[in-house]
Formats: sequence, structure tokens, C-alpha cells
Amino acid sequence: MTAPWPTGAATGVGSLPGTDLAEAQRIVLGELPTLPHLVELPDRGPGAELIGRGAGFLVELPVEVYAGRWRVTGRPGRDLRRTRDLLDRDLDQLTEQAAGHTGPLKVQAAGPWTLAAGVDLPMGGPLLHDHGAVRDLAESLAEGLRTHVADVAARVPGAAVLLQVDEPSLPAVLAGRVATESGLGTLRAVERTVAASVLRVVSDAVGVPVVIHCCAPDVPLDVLRAAGAVAVALDIGLVSDLDALGEAVDAGLGLFAGAAPTPPAGAGPSAAQVADRVRDLWRKLGFPLAQLPVQVVVTPACGLAGASGAQARAALRACHDAGRRLAEDSDA
Repeated sequence: MTAPWPTGAATGVGSLPGTDLAEAQRIVLGELPTLPHLVELPDRGPGAELIGRGAGFLVELPVEVYAGRWRVTGRPGRDLRRTRDLLDRDLDQLTEQAAGHTGPLKVQAAGPWTLAAGVDLPMGGPLLHDHGAVRDLAESLAEGLRTHVADVAARVPGAAVLLQVDEPSLPAVLAGRVATESGLGTLRAVERTVAASVLRVVSDAVGVPVVIHCCAPDVPLDVLRAAGAVAVALDIGLVSDLDALGEAVDAGLGLFAGAAPTPPAGAGPSAAQVADRVRDLWRKLGFPLAQLPVQVVVTPACGLAGASGAQARAALRACHDAGRRLAEDSDA
């Protein structure tokens, strides 16, 4: 495959602990030089976490926080202004620190199904309940992310932007496990073809390679392939269907292999341990070792917001060093 990332690359999933934006972005640019990403700091509160940050990209679909949940509202208010202000600060910091960067640069956002499960309708209940509203949300998100990607590309002219679409709720959406407003029932399952077509609205709109991330069990690889993803990001410790993953890899799908456990235990795994986990999976899949560092990007298993600052830095460093080791092994 011709991958939009360098051989032996490593990256983060997105989130880091704490509220010091400048330091977090420095860590990412320093520890992940082959594929850095726009940092996310959910500890800053509403608007910085997955659902609020993702909803902030919606165009002409304003949201607000009500009773601890995000919901669609009639007009933009304080919550949405705060969300967009946080993103503007993040982008300003990226612009300053990534000046002169050349090569791939990743940005992340919640996908349409995770937003549909996590954002409520004005009268209550997940937006997922109304499939027409889901389509509207996808089109709104696609337009917002197209603008966001273009903004990042203009701010860091040497960057080749990749978009990571975060879909942790997708397996629950497909299985009919998303709770109703009362919590006494669940919403009906979404057909896999419908799920793929809605995701495709986003991937077709943004004009850059799209990686779809899902660190839940039962990652629907067939749906992500049909949605136009160039790669899937997952926790390799949760992979149970090797045949499905092998088929996807054989078809050319890239693999962002979540191999550093999150949150880390103690000082976290060494680079050798992370590399061994990726190498062992690859061997079970039956592919040549020389192919691994071309098609695989090494990552933590999921976001690092629950780690300490030292643990997060060590995990990113271990992933980078593991990617380098795997590239050197393939050349040997």
C-alpha cells in the first residue's frame, strides 16, 4: 500500500492529561515527530471532552449543555462559544509550535454515530432516535470538519493533514445497545450499510485521508472499510476476530495498532514490549514482517487523559521507539 504516513510511524490517539496546553503540544511534537497530532485536553471540562468538542464542529446545528448532557438548541450560546474558544486556543498553539513542520499531521473529532448517541434532541433523548436528524448531523459535521481541516492545512503549510474520526459508540449503535432517555429501553439497531453510508458523508467531504478510531470491543471492520477509511485505529488487546482483521489488512487497510496499554500501569511498557505486542499480532495475521512498518502505525491503546503527565510522555516515547524498532527489524 501507499500510506499517507512514513514507514515506522507512531502517533497518539488524541487526549493527554492536565490543562497545560502549551506543554501538552510540546510533548506531542517532541515525542511523535513522525506523525504528531493536535492535542486534546478533556480535563479542561465541557467543550474540551469528546462529545462537546465534536459538537463544536457542527455547522448551523448549535448545542448546549443541559442536565449534564449536550443537546441541540435553537441558537448558539455560552457553552458553544466556550467550546469554539477552546479549539481556537488549541489551533493557535499548534500554529506557533508546529511552524516549519513538514509531513503528516493528524487531527481528531468525534464521528457522526458517536455524536448521535451522545447529543440529545431539544425535547430529550439521543439524536440517534431520529434517523433523519442523524443524516442532517452527518452533513453538518462533514462541512465543519472540511473547514477545520482546511484551517489546519493553512496554519501549518508544510503539513499533510490526516483526520481521525472517533467512533467509540459505533458498536453499541450497530447492536442496539444505546439507551433511551428513560434508561429503561434501548434504541433500535442501525443497519451496517446505513452506518457506513453516514460515515462516508464525512470521509468523502473532508478531502484528506480518514482514519476511523474505535477502541471498544467488536470493531466493525466491514463498516469502516465501506466508509472509505484508509486505516482503522483500535486496541489490539481487544482483537478477537483475527480473520476479519487479516482480511481488512490484506485488502490494504492501514492499522493504527493500539499497543501501549491505557491507562499505563506504573512507568508503563518499554518500547521493546510495545514492539513485541505489535509483532506478535502481525505474525498471527500471517503477513510478512517487511510489510508491517509500512502498513502499521504504533499508538497507545486509547487516549491518555487518565494517565499522569510522566506516564503519558513515556507511553508516547515507547510508541515512537517501537515504531523505529519495527522498521529496523524489517530491514534486517
